[in-house]
Amino acid sequence: MAIWSVVRRNLFNGCNSSYSSSIIGKSWKCKSSTASHTRYYGALSKETSVFVRGSPVSLPCYLGSSLSSNAIMRMTVPYNHTFNTSIRLFSSDEGGSVDAVVPYMGESISDGTLATILKKPGDRVEADEPIAQIETDKVTIDVSSPTAGTIEKIVAKEGDTVEPGFKIAVISKSSGAATNVEDSEKKPEETKPEKKEEKPKPVAESPPSPKVETSPPKEKSRAPPPPPPASGASPREPQLPPKDRERRVPMTRLRKRVATRLKDSQNTFALLTTFNEVDMTNLMKLRSEYKDAFLEKHGVKLGLMSGFIKGAISALQNQPVVNAVIDGEDIIYRDYVDISIAVGTPKGLVVPVLRNVEQMNFAEIEKEINRLAKKATAGTISIDEMAGGTFTISNGGVYGSLLSTPIINPPQSAILGMHSILNRPMVVGGEVMSRPMMYIALTYDHRLIDGREAVLFLRRIKDVVEDPRRLLLDI
Repeated sequence: MAIWSVVRRNLFNGCNSSYSSSIIGKSWKCKSSTASHTRYYGALSKETSVFVRGSPVSLPCYLGSSLSSNAIMRMTVPYNHTFNTSIRLFSSDEGGSVDAVVPYMGESISDGTLATILKKPGDRVEADEPIAQIETDKVTIDVSSPTAGTIEKIVAKEGDTVEPGFKIAVISKSSGAATNVEDSEKKPEETKPEKKEEKPKPVAESPPSPKVETSPPKEKSRAPPPPPPASGASPREPQLPPKDRERRVPMTRLRKRVATRLKDSQNTFALLTTFNEVDMTNLMKLRSEYKDAFLEKHGVKLGLMSGFIKGAISALQNQPVVNAVIDGEDIIYRDYVDISIAVGTPKGLVVPVLRNVEQMNFAEIEKEINRLAKKATAGTISIDEMAGGTFTISNGGVYGSLLSTPIINPPQSAILGMHSILNRPMVVGGEVMSRPMMYIALTYDHRLIDGREAVLFLRRIKDVVEDPRRLLLDI
């Protein structure tokens, strides 16, 4: 108690003595101040620091008297004592709330567009349930709820550009703690128009001033020189459709990416296309004879695409340069075959990849095509399932295309285009017969692939498709 009495006496005298700094082995700092407000900052830790500034404050459990109003002091006290000052505590506890953030989207994707918000504030969600969808350059990604609970509020808006880690929503683990943000937003909106309605009323009571002030500016704003040029351009406007029948829609990220890659392909590659025609009689006969047994054993239908993939594998192995690619001043030859299959979706064109397809049989190829096509159509395909690829097959025949010149998918060097099957008169064994025929096209990078390799490549596909027995005999 004798020590505290000395402390009290020195503090009351304005902390002019340095003796007080050695009483408890802690730092006492005193400065003059003219502030008139009292501020206290504290943290409940092992030691509590109290800053007192301004008007007298009572700390009865320590000093037993009031502090000088012209002093700022810092003192360190044990946490197990209590004092009668008001302390503001800072806590990181969010009351059982969890943030739903944008997940990692891939190495080559840095951001995306928040395309759709699937849930509203107040909705109940389960763990890993999608609450929003993000559209990237390559794929659509779901933002899932990290825990079961109720959506407290939606932070982002549709159309926002978001990055990995960006907060989308706040989810409350307790359903009772959820608050509907829409209701809270409607209330201020309802009060704002009432205030706006009250303001024009007193303005209307003074007729002389508003009449003179408002009428001239309206006439001046309506009579600038924009109408004359519009009338001068009137002869050209009727050639265009009326503006009320037009609508402007922003391009999706996927469409932008597809447009950029296709244009880069045209600007980079020396594109050249060669054509041939295939008699589909034997492949279609093989399919019709064994489709039921194939479905019963493998659980998947036998299609025509697997036959063309098998033919492309054989052709790529016979002409390895078609499976290669130019990298700077080098040529990279690939000893594996990853075939990309172009799939049209409502959001754009995607190209899922069949990995190591040279090791697959007909059933494995058909199963993998079905799996990837379903995921692409549903928009759940991942970036890894579309990355890479050494050769692409595009089947425009499903839409009725008779002939086309496909564009290479970078960084590949060639692409095969399939088309619709039509019965045409063909000479077979000296006789004219009706045959189901398909035109096939190969677009290739002429910087790397010569015409000879391209023609032989397409000829090999024709031979295998017209006579699938060549695959068994490897001839």
